[in-house]
Amino acid sequence: MFTANFWKQAAERAAKSAAQALLGMWALDGGFNIVDADWPMAAGFALGAAVLSLLTSMLTSGMGQPNDPSAVTKA
Repeated sequence: MFTANFWKQAAERAAKSAAQALLGMWALDGGFNIVDADWPMAAGFALGAAVLSLLTSMLTSGMGQPNDPSAVTKA
């Protein structure tokens, strides 16, 4: 967890989680209209997903491969 590689991978996972959260929120809202979007809520939703992803990466560090945020071991 104390390497640059770990944090690069964790940041990538967090960015993907944020994007997935936004897509899910907009899909459940019935569509996306850039003019009427509630950007503060969308940003908070995405940031919350990113923080949860980073926390998950930190909690699972050391469970899988060394210096990897995944809990899955690679064969």
